[in-house]
Amino acid sequence: MINEPRTGQVVYTNKAHCRDCYRCLRVCPVKAIKMENGQAYVMPERCISCGTCIRECPQGAKTFRNDVEYAAAIMASGEAAAASVAPSFAAVYTEAEQKRLASALRQLGFSYVGETAIGAYHVAHETARVVAADKRRAHICTACPAVVRYIECYQPDKAEMLVPVVSPMIAHAAHIKKSLGDAAKVIFIGPCVAKKSEAQRAENLGIVDCVLTFQELAEWFEREGIKLLACEESRFDETPEGDSRYFPIPGGSMKASSLDTDLLSEDIVSVSGFAEVREAILGTGGEDSPQVIEPLFCAQGCINGPAIHMERGAYQRRRDIIEYASKNKGSKPEDRIFPELRTRFAPAVIDAKDISEEQIRELLEQTGKASPENQLNCGACGYPSCREKAIAVIRGMAELEMCIPYMKRLAEQRTDRIIETSPNGIVILDDQLRIISMNPAFRNFFMCSEAICGKPVSYLMDPDPFERLASGKDESVEMVVTHGNYNLVCHQIIYALREDKQYVGIFVNITKNKSHKDKLDRLRGQTVLQARELLDHQINMAQTIAKYLGESTAQSEALLEKLMFFASDESGDKDDSNKDARYNREWIKDIYTSK
Repeated sequence: MINEPRTGQVVYTNKAHCRDCYRCLRVCPVKAIKMENGQAYVMPERCISCGTCIRECPQGAKTFRNDVEYAAAIMASGEAAAASVAPSFAAVYTEAEQKRLASALRQLGFSYVGETAIGAYHVAHETARVVAADKRRAHICTACPAVVRYIECYQPDKAEMLVPVVSPMIAHAAHIKKSLGDAAKVIFIGPCVAKKSEAQRAENLGIVDCVLTFQELAEWFEREGIKLLACEESRFDETPEGDSRYFPIPGGSMKASSLDTDLLSEDIVSVSGFAEVREAILGTGGEDSPQVIEPLFCAQGCINGPAIHMERGAYQRRRDIIEYASKNKGSKPEDRIFPELRTRFAPAVIDAKDISEEQIRELLEQTGKASPENQLNCGACGYPSCREKAIAVIRGMAELEMCIPYMKRLAEQRTDRIIETSPNGIVILDDQLRIISMNPAFRNFFMCSEAICGKPVSYLMDPDPFERLASGKDESVEMVVTHGNYNLVCHQIIYALREDKQYVGIFVNITKNKSHKDKLDRLRGQTVLQARELLDHQINMAQTIAKYLGESTAQSEALLEKLMFFASDESGDKDDSNKDARYNREWIKDIYTSK
């Protein structure tokens, strides 16, 4: 619904691109990243929307809410729409594009196009009045929403030092609605992601209806087919007063307010970038602290916002701002009544649950960091100290496995456990072939103890394979060796660790396998021998049988011939006087002829 202000989480993670590198956590100034199952989630209640993670994520997994569709819906609604353009636009567009930007925005449907610097001038002067009214305490300027949110959430004791004045964006939007009517829709366009969150604050709801970055504006132009250089030159609908166009760079708001801008001033300090901002805020309130701090969260100010992606460096962009502001002088200040500029800021509670020292100690002990010497504070996990990481784990924001030294130690322990429980013998020698260490299996194979450490390997076995490695002839040696003294047969794999000047031997006990193989070989030999003996016996028997059969056949033939002879007429009695003899011959003849 376009009648409702744009709300919702501003900075979030594209899970498909997240690669568990902890980069976002390392760079997040307030550690608003929750690590869960290897994914980095942005916690909206802790996030200050500074956009640092967006700029720094190497995978592009961090992004901000895109409001182009919402802005286009505002235009389609037919309501009067106004564009408030941040003064940092001069660092984004070339001089020719600057002169045509207002025309391009009108092509999108805006009925009013103005510079946010109009509100910046009045914010700067209202801030000067607040400072002048109470010079006894320190004041922190509030034009940067990321700084305001940081102080409210993470430096709550400094919240009372925040100048109770709205930002230029809110001031200009309120001015537009006063001029065009409350029904008019205001869309702010700038380099800042935190402005999206600022527009959603309870006290600002309904003042700015939508916030777009310059990146989103470029997307909108491309979608509508609008080319800046093809537009005609035109001016904005209003001209800012004074030096308010310097606002995007450090010292700009002080210059606009006519306060002392001397870089060597002890009372007013302009800082940019989180490290400088944090240091300045922590020091605010002391006897030697400055009276006014002008903080800009991004290094070198708004010209380096997270939604500015340009090839030109920050200092070139700074030069562009100064050149634009000097060439386009602001109008003379007018004595006009501007909408209410005052607001209020208050501390915000984000960690209601207290963490005890006992909880921290127990967590540190769990990761092997109970003693201070084991607390490396290396920052690899994203947290600056082991203590802070422990607190994050207790709060559910981090995981134990994020500690690289801890995981390395676990891996080493697992490796040691694997070596200790391996059924294979493992020995490590130094460059002099002296035993450095061995596992229980090796000690069992070679019937030795830890007392053998430091002695040459030749004390246990033939060192020839290791000597071949030491000579450089081989990088590894693999062989089967019988160690008669130990009734042991091993398949040995020996290799060199050249960088560590060490040699590793792995001994696989194949004694049983070798014994089984020998038995099988003997059984095979005996079987072959017995088969050969049986074959020879069968051949001899066949030959003998054949011989006997031959002799028997010959004898039978001779006998048959004789019998046939006796059965023939020739052998009979010529006068046939003996009838019995003739009868017998006939009987024998009948028997053999019938066969």
